[in-house]
Amino acid sequence: MSAVLRAEGLIKNYRRGRAVDGVDLAVGDGERVGLLGPNGAGKTTTLLMCLGVVTPDAGRVEILGRSLPSKRAAAMSDVGFAAGYLPLPSAVRVNEYLEMFGRLYGLRRPRVAAREGLERFGIGHLEKAMGTELSSGQKTLVGIIKATLHNPRLLVLDEPTASLDPDVALRVRTGLQELCATNGTALLVTSHNMVEVERLCERVTFLSRGRVVANGTPDEIARRFDRDGLEEVFLHLAELQQTEVTA
Repeated sequence: MSAVLRAEGLIKNYRRGRAVDGVDLAVGDGERVGLLGPNGAGKTTTLLMCLGVVTPDAGRVEILGRSLPSKRAAAMSDVGFAAGYLPLPSAVRVNEYLEMFGRLYGLRRPRVAAREGLERFGIGHLEKAMGTELSSGQKTLVGIIKATLHNPRLLVLDEPTASLDPDVALRVRTGLQELCATNGTALLVTSHNMVEVERLCERVTFLSRGRVVANGTPDEIARRFDRDGLEEVFLHLAELQQTEVTA
């Protein structure tokens, strides 16, 4: 499996200390990978370095063989990003919003791409809805559709199912699995919902105190820490991290 994203030896220092300490991370073609860890583990900083938003103090990032930050513009043409906390314009219809981004992506048929995306995630009936008429879950779905209009080789999602009702979270998960299976899209997702990660991701990388402490399938990691699932692993690592901070 060839790597769509490859990050090696990432280090990032801030005034409060080292946020990321030698992180290696890779995502292969069509692979669904979760980047997990307690608050303060370095997930967001790692994610931002992988997107070229933050420059590492050491280490390197490549997306489809293009080095960041020197070739970031070319690399980002094959990347989609969405987050549960990003706002959606309230005075624009859903189809207008999506078609606008389709044109920005250079799509020849942005209206068709928008309609296909809405159908993939089960909200075709919201095509003409205004932003003010959408629930928070529906806004999240539209954000993910926007990020996938151009069929990116790599889709990066930050807390995509945060605060979603179970039925909407299922719709997100089903749509993402279909996208990865059909288009070969690679997925990198951060989340505090360990149940969702177990259902969606084939492999997870756990961070603690800025370092990779585990990498493997959800079952492999649970067995390694002698826990019943990722949620128990998460709680265990959070407790260890807090103990180190207060020691």
